[in-house]
Amino acid sequence: MQLFTSTDRYMFRLIVVPLIATLIIAAMLLVLDKMLRLFDFVAREGGPVNVVWQMLANLVPEYLSLAIPVGLMLGILLAFRKLALSSELDVLRAVGIGYRRLLFVPYLFTIGFVVLNLFIVGYFQPMARYSYENLQFELRSGALGASINVGEFNHLGNNMTLRVEESANDGRDLSGIFVRTVSPQGRQLSVSAEHGTFLATDDADTVILRLTNGRLIHNQANFQSPRVLAFESHDLPFDLPQVEQFRGRGGIYRELTLPELLRVGNDPSTPTELRLASRANFHYRLAELAMMFLLPLLAVTLAVPPKRSTSALGVFLSVVMITTFHKICQYGEDVAALGRVDPLIAMWVPFLLFSGLIAWMYYHLAYVPGGQPIGALEKGVAKLWGFIRRLFGRRRLRI
Repeated sequence: MQLFTSTDRYMFRLIVVPLIATLIIAAMLLVLDKMLRLFDFVAREGGPVNVVWQMLANLVPEYLSLAIPVGLMLGILLAFRKLALSSELDVLRAVGIGYRRLLFVPYLFTIGFVVLNLFIVGYFQPMARYSYENLQFELRSGALGASINVGEFNHLGNNMTLRVEESANDGRDLSGIFVRTVSPQGRQLSVSAEHGTFLATDDADTVILRLTNGRLIHNQANFQSPRVLAFESHDLPFDLPQVEQFRGRGGIYRELTLPELLRVGNDPSTPTELRLASRANFHYRLAELAMMFLLPLLAVTLAVPPKRSTSALGVFLSVVMITTFHKICQYGEDVAALGRVDPLIAMWVPFLLFSGLIAWMYYHLAYVPGGQPIGALEKGVAKLWGFIRRLFGRRRLRI
């Protein structure tokens, strides 16, 4: 028996195009929505623009884990919908190729994407999540080299204030400079200069600001009057603010890999809050992966409309059902993390209910003569739409 028949190759071509297109579109929509907020966040913190792309790259695994089930579902659904609307599905079934044989290629896609998603949610996503949080921390703390805002008072450390009128050469050359420093002993130094530039030193924590054509005012508690000095060139060293080190990975359960979640969730020495959250997140990730094995069956049952119907209700229902299951699992994870419900109940009871519903729908479509799981829904929607059209049609006639 030939493993890959011409029908399998045809099914592969029907599925792969909408699957990849939907996957890319879903991931891009999620990335674009986040990109605008990241640009605003980085601009407020005064960080370099290139950090936005680093943060977006760390969000890609999370968005892929959400987009893969949607892309898989719609790719299979649109392929079977095309077969049904063109009556090719009836021809295939008439020559003895049933739904079970037609699902061979969809399940090959499913197994491949389940393995890929397992690596994403089990390893890459936790690591990328930690890197994303690290970038956020460094951006807020100034470790990424926050830029000097022109025309504003910039506080460099606790004892130095800097204001510049113009900036050039990526912030290294400054014009219209005002600097004020206060030493721990009470020594106050106010400097104004026409130009200045930053120079590095042998000490990575110290920078020299070389000022030209300016005036220096030195004041101290034991001075009767401030001392004023005009200069052509003056070097003003100052220490860079100390940057706090970011925490280690593992303090948040979303940054743990699947084996780490299992270990932390069963470790009695772990704090109760982290242990409960780890167990809940472990079952949440597994339930989301297990649901992917049911997507081909759900896609087939929602793809085949009743005879002489071209309704796209099944496409709408597929998105609603997969989103509903995702949200129910998220709610179950939150409740289980609080210790109110066991994760086995919070996650796997909804999974069993969805599994039973999908199995019933597929059985009626594949093995019950004339069975059409969404036929009643389509009739109800058609009646509702007809009522709405008649209602608005009467209103137009009255006008």
